[in-house]
Order: sequence, then C-alpha cells, then structure tokens
Amino acid sequence: MIRRPTRQVGLRPARRSPNPGREHARLAVCLTGRDRWILHMVHEHRVLTTTQISALGFTHLDLARRRLATLRDYGVLDRFRPLRTTGSAPSHWVLAPGGAAVLAAEAGLDVRDLHYRPDRALAIAHSLHLAHTVGIAEWFTTLTAASLYRPDTSVLSWWSQTRCHALWGDLARPDAYGRYTRTGATLDFFLEFDLGTMALPTVATKLLGYADLARTTGVITPVLVWTPTAAREAAARKLLHDTWTRLPDPDAVPVATAAAELLDPAAARPSPADRVWLPLTTSTRRSLHELPAGWPRATTAPATVPVPPASRHALLAAPPPTPPARGAR
Repeated sequence: MIRRPTRQVGLRPARRSPNPGREHARLAVCLTGRDRWILHMVHEHRVLTTTQISALGFTHLDLARRRLATLRDYGVLDRFRPLRTTGSAPSHWVLAPGGAAVLAAEAGLDVRDLHYRPDRALAIAHSLHLAHTVGIAEWFTTLTAASLYRPDTSVLSWWSQTRCHALWGDLARPDAYGRYTRTGATLDFFLEFDLGTMALPTVATKLLGYADLARTTGVITPVLVWTPTAAREAAARKLLHDTWTRLPDPDAVPVATAAAELLDPAAARPSPADRVWLPLTTSTRRSLHELPAGWPRATTAPATVPVPPASRHALLAAPPPTPPARGAR
C-alpha cells in the first residue's frame, strides 16, 4: 500500500528568493510605512497574532490577513499556527530573514547586530513561554485598541520584555513597560503579567528588584500586577503587601493589582484601563488613569534612564503601538 505523506501542522517558513540582492531592492519599493511598522513590532515583541496586528494596525481583519500573506510572500515574515485540542489558533507571525535585513538596513547595521537568527525567531513556536508572550501582547493590544475609540486617550509606549531586560535586567525584570494617557493624566508603568503558573512568592519577591531599580536610577515607576482571577489576585495581594511593607522605601515602588475576570463582559470594549485596579494601600478600585493621583510621590518615566552602551546596537528604537497611518494601505 502506498502511503501519502502527512501534512505537518505548525511552522510554515516564508518563501525565499533565489536573488536576495534583487529582492531587497524590490522590497524598498513594495513595503509601505505600515509594513515596516509590522516588521518592527514583530521584532520588538517576538511574536504577534493576526488578530493582534489587525486590531492595532488595520480597520478590518480581512485586510490584515491579505497584507500579512503578501508580506510572507515577500519573505519578510514567517508564520506558524500552534496546535490546540479544540478549535484552531490564529496565525502567529515572526520576523523572517528578509524582514531582519530590511530593519538592519534602515538602521545602518548588519543583521548580526540585531542578534537575529531565523532558528531563534521560530523557536518561540515551541517555547514554554509562548502563552505568556502572546498573553502580554493581547493585554497591550486590548488596551491600545480600546483607546482608539476613547477621546483624549492613547497608549504612547509599549516596550517588550526583551527590551526591559536589556536595559534593567541586572536590577529588575518586568514583563513589559507601558505609557498610558487619558484626559491629561499620564501613567508610566511596569507590567507583571501572571497566568497563574508562577509561584506567588516569586511574584512578590520581584518587588525587591523594583526597589533596587528605583534606588539606583531615581526613577519611581508603578508596578501593575495582572492576574487571571479574583481569587488569585487576593492571594497575591497578601504576599505583595507583606513584601512591600518591608522595603526600605515602599513609596518608591507603587503597586496596584487587577484580575482579568473583573472586566465587564457586557461592556462594548472591555479594557485593562477600566476600573479594576486596586492599589496595595487602598480598598477602592480605580481606572488606569486615576492611579497616579492616589500615590504620595510623583512617578517618572523609565525612558529617561540612559541606555547602557552594551545594549545600544542590539536595540532598535521601540515602535509605537499603532502605525502612523492606521487606515492606510
């Protein structure tokens, strides 16, 4: 009996050009500003799904799907689709060699200066941290997408875990950094994104690193701890409060917690910016932009900290959370 080869589900490498030089010259004409923003985003955050890219940079999911397929044909993006026991996952997009070449050329660098390797880019497909990485991206995508429909509201910055670790990893290791503004109030924050898989004492111990960062840099940046359930949040708050009160200068590390299940499913666009945040020192939940008013000391942006020389060539400028012309081709 002749057996047909089985189709492997998962990694789907981008098509390669037999003439890389000619292909790069063609890309200079074919890639739009939004295309280049997509390349920067998948490089910064390692992996983004079709729905996330669509919510951030397109007005319709079908438009995003078609353009992402074209970028894969150009050889600047690769994709994979994780297996699920039920249903199907959206395509997950990572940077392809052609995309790395584009980013390096724009910055006047060699590709090796980006610390990019195709096998490492696709390794996220098999990583035990994939759900955590995609979850952080979903958190910021939801926050950013909701802000597009609210007046005087914007997500100004979203830095990846990789960027944060390169800048401050010897002191603190946040999951992400963000800057959010609404009605004139601006909040810089570090995000600790909890899926319920890490031991809660480990989460609480991370406050010690943030205290070291505040003492060393003079930058006071709130720490937002996001948990999946209210029960998980309650257990985390006890340990966080115990650790926080033992810090040499607790006010230098403002902390607030929230739980995903507290979001109102009936809301038109539920968002992490909603009134779900509970500072360690109060019993009243607040919206994201209301948090700074409840802390005794003014907070500052970690973006003011000088970039360590060893990190400068490995870090391109962080892309904005949305492209300059979101509705453009």
